[in-house]
Amino acid sequence: MKMYLISDNIDTLTGMRLAGVDGTVVHERQELRSALENAMNDKEVGIILLTERFGREFPDLIDEARLERTMPLLIEIPDRHGTGRKKDFITSYVNEAIGLKL
Repeated sequence: MKMYLISDNIDTLTGMRLAGVDGTVVHERQELRSALENAMNDKEVGIILLTERFGREFPDLIDEARLERTMPLLIEIPDRHGTGRKKDFITSYVNEAIGLKL
């Protein structure tokens, strides 16, 4: 199985290509939908990497793709501008999930 990147900028794609990950750059909602469908229909793709911007701008589209299938995995990654999440987002996530304050 291989990974596939759907990015909103060429710099992230270039860096991932150096690591052997193929992908595409998209900017519009319809381009993202098309790229997701193509990657999800490729039987060799096991993980689809998406830059965090797509999760912020098109959460409904990402959630729809996640609910539609169990494979491939959809993972949001930070781009060259860093993450848009709080510094303690993992701790907050665990706190919400198990109901305990760590």
